[in-house]
Amino acid sequence: MTASAELATEIRRLFFAEHWKRGTIATQLGTHPDVVERVLGHLGPKAGTPRPRPNLLGPFVAFVDETLAQYPKLVCTRIYDMLRGRGYTGSIKTLRRYVRTARPQPRSEVFLRVESLPGEQAQVDWAHVGSLCVPGGRRSLWAFVMVLAYSRALWAELVLDLDIHSLRRSLVRAAAFFGGVARQWLFDNAKTVVVERRGDAVRFHPDLLDLASTLHAQPRLCAPRKPHEKGKVERAIRYLKERFFAARTFHSVAHGNAQLLAFLGEIADQRPHPRWPHRTVHDVFDEERGRLLPLPSPLPITDVVMPIAADKTAFVRLDTNRYSVPADYARRSITLVASDAEIRLLDGHQLLACHERSWGRHQIIETKEHRSVLLESKQRAREPKGRDRLQAEIPGIDVLVERWVEQGRNIGSMVAKTIRLLDAYGSQLVSDAVQDMISRGTHDPGALAMLCEQRRRALHARPPTIIELGPHVVERDVIPHDLGGYDE
Repeated sequence: MTASAELATEIRRLFFAEHWKRGTIATQLGTHPDVVERVLGHLGPKAGTPRPRPNLLGPFVAFVDETLAQYPKLVCTRIYDMLRGRGYTGSIKTLRRYVRTARPQPRSEVFLRVESLPGEQAQVDWAHVGSLCVPGGRRSLWAFVMVLAYSRALWAELVLDLDIHSLRRSLVRAAAFFGGVARQWLFDNAKTVVVERRGDAVRFHPDLLDLASTLHAQPRLCAPRKPHEKGKVERAIRYLKERFFAARTFHSVAHGNAQLLAFLGEIADQRPHPRWPHRTVHDVFDEERGRLLPLPSPLPITDVVMPIAADKTAFVRLDTNRYSVPADYARRSITLVASDAEIRLLDGHQLLACHERSWGRHQIIETKEHRSVLLESKQRAREPKGRDRLQAEIPGIDVLVERWVEQGRNIGSMVAKTIRLLDAYGSQLVSDAVQDMISRGTHDPGALAMLCEQRRRALHARPPTIIELGPHVVERDVIPHDLGGYDE
């Protein structure tokens, strides 16, 4: 069938101007599809070939490439906002398809393996290894780890704090364990080590520099966000976590350190050296030991020494805990000397008090002699009251007090209710009930009263005779009367 000039013109108009499909043109004009195909011919795209759409992103491609070159990790939504302000009207999907192929790929870093000389470097780091239950709550448990870079000899200890004083103690103990000091200490950029850093300009903590000067060691830092530069200690921490800390619990720092020290000597030192597998770490350390710097005699003192003021109750505060001093030194300035094991309080060279250091929270550590002297000087304080009486007569009452604090209860009210039970049932029965409550994990004084009563009945003891009357109750004589009227 031959198409007229008018029909051919209409077919071309509907296809190119109105963007009708070929089948729609044939149906609407009542002509055969072959006529439509023949009229369009080479003038239009063949059937099934999509027509090219205008590329709205095209004018902005150069800007996108330049932005990605400067900020390779910039998200597409931010680029989209920038393009909208420059007149882009396309969709974010179109932009994402292009950015997916145009974003510069990060260059993979090539690492250089470096082996240190014997006695040259020791790498230092901390690892979080869980938490420890302490009086008054829980504390994070950390492992201080030092590795000699040449021999891979390892030393570690558990600590409860990460301040500069803890670092100094651990560094001196590590030096004593190895029998010498490496010429360099390599740290990361922890705040305990670095006071300030701007590029390559570093200001170390002055207490760390003082210790390094005494031991003749040089502190050095890794580059920021470059943990692989101290990969030997990172690998040692992974080894300890997998081989020692996994599936192991401790009830105290001393208990954990005793096990850790035995592990270092019996297992860690006997592992194969990664560079010379036929030799153990202990064998290589014997070679390195003679290259370490000798230790000074005596070793540096790592105790915290500082002036401190005793408050009006004759206590001094360290961390969140309070330690007693003689009553004569209330409101006076004295000297505190603290290690991780004990607290000594001095007046010049005179020892006023020595306490075992508490790593709990909000604990009161008091010497019996300090309290007895204070009670003798206070007539109204000779009889212990409130919590003092409960602590003296009921073992374990501090656990209930901690639970009352955690639950936000009024401590004074709770103590008063417990004292009333103590007066009514006696110390032995209340103590047994308190231990039962602690094992059950409860803390309510009403439950304590029920337990006391249950134990009293089990013992067939006499019931308590204390009857509490409110302040509104007035004592009056009650005149009995005939109750027959109630029947009416």
